[in-house]
Amino acid sequence: MTSLRTRVKNALDEVRILVLGTQVLLGFAYRAFFEPRFERLPARDQGILFASLCLLLAQMGLLLLPAARHRIVEGGRDSEALHRFAMNCAFGALLPFAVVIGLDLVVAVSLTSGRTGLALPIAVVAAALSLWYGIAVLRGPKPQREERIEEMKLEDKIVQVLTEARVVLPGAQALVGFQLAITLMDAYEKLPQALIFLMAPAAYHRIVERGEDTERFHRFASAMVLLALAALPFGFALDLAVVVRKQTGSVADAGIAGAVAMAFFYGLWFVWMIVIRARSR
Repeated sequence: MTSLRTRVKNALDEVRILVLGTQVLLGFAYRAFFEPRFERLPARDQGILFASLCLLLAQMGLLLLPAARHRIVEGGRDSEALHRFAMNCAFGALLPFAVVIGLDLVVAVSLTSGRTGLALPIAVVAAALSLWYGIAVLRGPKPQREERIEEMKLEDKIVQVLTEARVVLPGAQALVGFQLAITLMDAYEKLPQALIFLMAPAAYHRIVERGEDTERFHRFASAMVLLALAALPFGFALDLAVVVRKQTGSVADAGIAGAVAMAFFYGLWFVWMIVIRARSR
């Protein structure tokens, strides 16, 4: 039987694969609004691309939830509840991922053929959902494992927290890569903070601890992951506000969109996790 520690690490690695895929689409989704050809798209296609962007943001919120829970609720320990939570987040994030691929294909078909074509997008979405969800449905649910929390060796804790830093990092990379091309955006000054926080543990481990695993380093790395999660919503929200401002010309609409995005991410990653921690005690 696979150990709990291995299953949790595998779950985090699988979440990271999905985050990397989301990173590619998210970087394109933001930049699309500033491409010269975007202005020539019909209003319907512009709306589809905006819906795709919003779905990707929701998906990113889901995918970074396990890292937030592991730090805030579990205190870096592995538990059956954490493993199940990470699997559910990955499972749920696949649905918007498939829908986004379909929406992007609708726009791509429209651009290349000059007419709306739904056959290819629907076929691709159906194939993705069948592959991602159909196999799981056919195999049926596995029996629930006994609830337990596993005390971990220090080196295992450090492996987990560094894995979580790699899970969060692509989210910051997607936005910084976009902002380097659009340097006049308000959020340009915010996202490098998240990258600095996520790169700090590696520097600290090499320079301060000389590569040794210590409890002090584990606490430092955990704090950096949480600080990165605290910085990311500013970038997501401000970038979305810039997109809405460009599309609508309304500062008020841009402010509302940014506020909603910030409330979504902070509510998901921090408020909800703090509530779960309070209830579990």
